[in-house]
Amino acid sequence: MHRSHLTAGSLLALGMALASTPALAQSTGSVDFEQQTIVVSGRTTKSVNGVQLPDTPKAKQVLDQTIIAHQAPGQSINDIINLVPGVSFQNNDPFGSSGGVLYIRGFDNTRISQTFDGIPLNDTGGYSIYSNQQLDPEVIDQVNVNLGTTDVDSPTAAASGSTVNYRSRNPTEDFHARMIGSAGEYGYMRIFGEIDTGNLTAGGLRAYATASNSRNDTIYGGIGKIQKQQYNAKLYQPLGSNGDFISIAGHYNRNRNNAFGSVPMWIENTGTRVVGTGSGNRYPVSGDDRFYQTARCTIAAPVAGAADAASACGSDYDYRINPSDTANIRISSRFTLADGLVLTVDPSIQWTSANGGTLGYVASEKTTTINGVSGLTGYDGTNYYFGKDLNGDGDKLDTVRLIAPSQTKTIRLGLIASLRYDINPDNTIRLAYSYDRGRHRQTAEFGTYNSNGTAGTYFPVSDPITDVNGNVMQRRNRLSYAILHQVSGEYRGKFGGLTVNAGVRVPFFKRNLNQYCFTSRTGGYACFGSDAANAAFAAANPYVVSTTTGLPTSGYAAPQQRIFTYSKALPSVGATFAVNSNVGIFANYSKGLQVPGTDNLYNSFYFPMGNDAAKPNPETTDNFDLGVRYRSGKVMAQVSAWYTIYQNRLASSFDRDLNTTIYRNLGRVDKYGIDGSISYSPVRDLAIYLYGSYLHSKIRDNVEAGDCSSQNVLLNMYGCTAATGTAYYQTAGKRESGAPVYTFGGRVDGSVGPVSLGVQAKRTGPRYVNDQNLPFYVNVGGTTPRQEIFPAKAPAYTQVDLDAKLSLDKVSPIFNNRTFLQLNVINVFDETYVGGFSGTLNSQSTSTSPISYAQISPPRTIMGSISFGF
Repeated sequence: MHRSHLTAGSLLALGMALASTPALAQSTGSVDFEQQTIVVSGRTTKSVNGVQLPDTPKAKQVLDQTIIAHQAPGQSINDIINLVPGVSFQNNDPFGSSGGVLYIRGFDNTRISQTFDGIPLNDTGGYSIYSNQQLDPEVIDQVNVNLGTTDVDSPTAAASGSTVNYRSRNPTEDFHARMIGSAGEYGYMRIFGEIDTGNLTAGGLRAYATASNSRNDTIYGGIGKIQKQQYNAKLYQPLGSNGDFISIAGHYNRNRNNAFGSVPMWIENTGTRVVGTGSGNRYPVSGDDRFYQTARCTIAAPVAGAADAASACGSDYDYRINPSDTANIRISSRFTLADGLVLTVDPSIQWTSANGGTLGYVASEKTTTINGVSGLTGYDGTNYYFGKDLNGDGDKLDTVRLIAPSQTKTIRLGLIASLRYDINPDNTIRLAYSYDRGRHRQTAEFGTYNSNGTAGTYFPVSDPITDVNGNVMQRRNRLSYAILHQVSGEYRGKFGGLTVNAGVRVPFFKRNLNQYCFTSRTGGYACFGSDAANAAFAAANPYVVSTTTGLPTSGYAAPQQRIFTYSKALPSVGATFAVNSNVGIFANYSKGLQVPGTDNLYNSFYFPMGNDAAKPNPETTDNFDLGVRYRSGKVMAQVSAWYTIYQNRLASSFDRDLNTTIYRNLGRVDKYGIDGSISYSPVRDLAIYLYGSYLHSKIRDNVEAGDCSSQNVLLNMYGCTAATGTAYYQTAGKRESGAPVYTFGGRVDGSVGPVSLGVQAKRTGPRYVNDQNLPFYVNVGGTTPRQEIFPAKAPAYTQVDLDAKLSLDKVSPIFNNRTFLQLNVINVFDETYVGGFSGTLNSQSTSTSPISYAQISPPRTIMGSISFGF
């Protein structure tokens, strides 16, 4: 075996190189292990104008502050990684405060693991990523994207595919303060401030605190505001001079958002269809008609003694809100226990309170009779009965529109501990343990509207409306515990120019689910606050299971508790080979796993225990990467080919108005593609960056769509020639929807004296709108021919952004390098394109309701910033 001989001088040189290299953005244990790999190989991570390609077996790319700082102040990090090949992100607004849709190598956001200083950010229930809740970009040291795999200690249930990891910066050793003020179109205003204490003690104790506040008008519709506040702090204590440390950090983010710009995918303009968010409207086809205005309205005063009907005021999508409060406290630490023996420990706690918008529901002031029992209140799956006056007119004759957002409160405890041991300079092992426990409370309490149709409160859960008996009325009511214990191990060995990494992680997932409502066949619910109502409803809707098929034939499944467990060994193996000092070859294999989300698991409550449908299968992936890197002082380049075999791929179809999601198993899906990038800086003041990717996916089989009902026969569903047999979605051989077929783009940075200019452009290829790769059709009443309302693919588009900076420290010595003026222009050519949307299985409907919705792309937006530091 080849042995490395590191002299004191070479160790010092490598130590200095590592000290100047920002930590990779995973857990402390993963950072420590990868840095040790760099020390042994002697191939330090190099950066060309903010782009890094670490020397690892994984297809990985890193963006640091050099490139992050050029983006719009306050921008979501998920939009910034759009500069990475294989990544596709459609932002809902120009400012990063309103969410968006993320795909990496065709995996949607619920299958991408995102971490912040090593702690998981995916929702514990459905694994969603919320791009508007991410760390302020000024505080991010760097972000790395693992395009096809995750780290062995990553505590995630949502890593079928890629991972996004970013790490907050450490406090500086010198005292400084900075304030950035930004202003732009659509009423955009943002203030960001930070203070670094510098070294407070001889031992290097230091800290920082940051705060930001932004506000803008909704881009489309003209209803409401977008508001965001964020606060961060970190205390950092180095322990000696060997890289040991301990830090404690805190984060709080507050969003108060209005929905806007989500419109029906219905280009065909028939009758009175116009641009807007209502089901009777259509998608904009030109830049001029996208700036629709949502009609203002007033809720009429109720009339005593009259049976007042519920007002429609406030029911439009643009009146909905999407508030969230998120916070965390996290500790990172590294301790050298002995020569070559290093322990890292990262505990954390997270809090979330958020709801999914104020979808209006019509409630009755009356009681109901179920199975002969009168005077009952609750939600019977169709109507909401309160049994009391709701609008203050003194009678109980009315129906009243109320808000009832899907409320989620989460408390999440986490721990990642890792022990690394250097057997000798060429061989290292580490063992890790990860723990993640999320208490996930999901409810839907009722609140009132203001007279102008806006929500009376952001969080009805804080003061919910009760029924006549004092019971809190619920549209959904469930409590979940998502628990993970994971053990993992990793080995790295160097054999000449060949470095081998092999690891395995074994997660033990437990889902303890408590459903307090009845469950219907379609995943809907019926919820009551009394034992009498529960008993009456169960008697009126008996749950009958066929003795032949073992499947339910009628009724609702009763409230109940179920516990699901999932476990699987997930191996990974990879290698890098140094062809010479600049060129390296890398290869990697990993197995991924995604446990079914809570919505899918709760839907399975309809099926009796023991039936296969009562325990949905987890998704698994086998991921293969092979690539080559070139790294020098002026050039950073990488090309990788990849192949993923996807088993038990779940597809969902969401009805925005019914608030119901139906899940189907696509079975096996094969995905493959190529990603590449090159960053070149021929001279100090010029840098050119180019990137591109191609994606192909193939669904192996057709997917069952249910029985050949009369509607499926009317729609001429595959397999249905009469009202017998099984209907199928024609997905065999088709591509997955939502993800672009290709992306490519680039960025050019140049500077002359105090002025720097950056231009970036990205071409995003066509995206199929459904998994059958068919247009959207409407077939009202069985008319022939059916009417195409949207093509099979959303067209390709190109977005160009520009940034310019005047560094005042180069104009006058009275300023430092934190003082500058910056201009950002988003979507320079004001291109209108189909923004983010979720792919679906369905391609046609027998009603005039839209099949799917899409976001309108952000318009051209100009903003300017002033940064002053000392």
